[in-house]
Amino acid sequence: CTGLIKIRLKFLNDTEEVAMARPEDTVGILKSKYFPGQESQMKLIYRGQLLQDQARTLRSLRITDNCVIHCHRSLGDTVATPALPDPVPTGPAAPGLPLGGGTLMVPTVMVVLALGWYFRINYRQLFTAPATVSLIGVTVLVTFLAFGVYGQ
Repeated sequence: CTGLIKIRLKFLNDTEEVAMARPEDTVGILKSKYFPGQESQMKLIYRGQLLQDQARTLRSLRITDNCVIHCHRSLGDTVATPALPDPVPTGPAAPGLPLGGGTLMVPTVMVVLALGWYFRINYRQLFTAPATVSLIGVTVLVTFLAFGVYGQ
């Protein structure tokens, strides 16, 4: 088959599938060919960019032979599954304030890290070298996670 390019579709569980497509094919054609019936659920990511425009051609996106496109199946757009009713709010949260369990997690972690650095700077005699290295490591990890989640 001349004119076909090989595209490696990589999934979150590190499995790969090989897709054969023409450079003139669009993102929508690629989705419908390899994910029939699941087009609205599939998110394709190439070089860190979400391929949202279904009419863009692979050539215009500079997708060439042996490129890797990351595939993620989002469960939010499922058509076959009936929508579950919203759970009844329990607790003191006002009706309009979406406060869940994870909403306060990031600010709590940031406050704990800030306190750790405050004590490290003001009471440095109590911190050993491994404790300081651990504090630096946790700070770097939380920073990367925060930018990864909120930097989209």
